[in-house]
Amino acid sequence: MNDRVAVVGIGWAGFHPTTPELSYKELVYAAAVKAYADAGVDPRRDIQSFVTVAEDFHEGTSIFDEYTPDQLGAALKPMHTITGDGLHGLATAAMLIRTGQFDIVALEGHSKASNILTFPEVTAYAQDPVLNRPLRLNTHFVAGLEMNRFLFESGATRQDCAAVVVKNKANALKNPSAAYAANLRLEDVLEGPPLAWPLGQREAARHADGAIVMVLASAEVASSLAEKPIWLLGLGWCNESASLESRDWSSNSHTANAAVMAYQQAGIRNPLQVVDFAEVDDTYAYKELQSLEALGFCRPGEAGTLTSEGFTAPDGDLPVNISGGSLGNGHLLDASGLARALEVVLQLRGEAGGRQLEDVEIGLAQSWRGVPTTSSAVVILAN
Repeated sequence: MNDRVAVVGIGWAGFHPTTPELSYKELVYAAAVKAYADAGVDPRRDIQSFVTVAEDFHEGTSIFDEYTPDQLGAALKPMHTITGDGLHGLATAAMLIRTGQFDIVALEGHSKASNILTFPEVTAYAQDPVLNRPLRLNTHFVAGLEMNRFLFESGATRQDCAAVVVKNKANALKNPSAAYAANLRLEDVLEGPPLAWPLGQREAARHADGAIVMVLASAEVASSLAEKPIWLLGLGWCNESASLESRDWSSNSHTANAAVMAYQQAGIRNPLQVVDFAEVDDTYAYKELQSLEALGFCRPGEAGTLTSEGFTAPDGDLPVNISGGSLGNGHLLDASGLARALEVVLQLRGEAGGRQLEDVEIGLAQSWRGVPTTSSAVVILAN
């Protein structure tokens, strides 16, 4: 078995609100070329297996792994799709290597959200077909319900959620790949157009097009390929009930469970003492606060106050979403988790440009599958 796994190559294309000049295949190809050059590998010769993360409903085609081998150089090679978030795909690629059957695996995730003309109707198919879908519940409406419950349970305020938006969009100003960077005030968020009370439009990440490819390798191969291998210390995931009637609305237990799994693998008892920075889900601004508490970076009810006080700012004790998160970069559908992991890799390599943090050794990435799921994944990476 291969116990240690590293990220040895990364490549990405995008991120933009629309890309009418490119197909998703061209986006993936551009990202793959960069990743393979970064890793110093030839996919036809060196890479033994391939993973793609995609949802057939988003793509408009079934058995989606049949549509990605050409642009990845994966013809006649093992290839399969994970119908989950990008970090689920990262975990799959790592497990393939840990079996000892593969030394190098490539992982792909992408978004061509601008091609989906009826996105709300497509997303609604994720809801329970008997109890929920007939009610025609808007996805944002469900998020608004959860946000309202989170604010009630935690004591966080709308101002705290607005502080997340201001921070992440400002962070994105230093990220040349970000699609929605902005310099906002709290008032701009709080007085902005409503979406689904108490959720405002500026507290929800807007979609973007883009692609991300990563190359993973076993320890033996990684040492010969990469000058700066980034090691996977821990991986965790948890999928709970998607039913709105049977879930616990008062806690983010799926993220907490995924984190426990990752921390145990990494040998971490107190994440705040070990993790230097984090990239967490901010599909909606309140989710960042909810996730920070579930990840154990603070006690329940503290995330809002700590964020407003600058604890998660670039110069704070725990920088969070230095990349700009989904609020600043744009939400990349199933590749959103990979975008969080991409930033962690860049920071640990010292290649994050104007947003580079100093003296970072361990970073955490966390993702959420989106409404109506209770599905999260966590990865801990080190240089």
